[in-house]
Amino acid sequence: MGQLHTVAQAGDLLPGSAMAVQIEDRRLALFNVGGTFFAIDDACPHSGGPLSEGDVDGHEVVCPWHNATFDLRDGSVTCPPAEEGVTCYRVELDGDEIKIEIP
Repeated sequence: MGQLHTVAQAGDLLPGSAMAVQIEDRRLALFNVGGTFFAIDDACPHSGGPLSEGDVDGHEVVCPWHNATFDLRDGSVTCPPAEEGVTCYRVELDGDEIKIEIP
């Protein structure tokens, strides 16, 4: 099990929104999909686009640079041009604190 890091308060991230967070040397994208929180790497593996700035459709985020899509539940790529997925991180809600586990 990794270490949990508090990154935000639940009220900071309304349903349907996203934000970038920094944990140590990692920049992650944090999403609220209908009250469920998801965290993935913020950089698209295709060309580094900021996934935290992409549109969310259901459980998928669209890279704002070249429209690659990724499943927020497991980080898998669901539409090119990206050829590989992104790392997905476990998110825990502890009271009002959003915590992300880093292995």
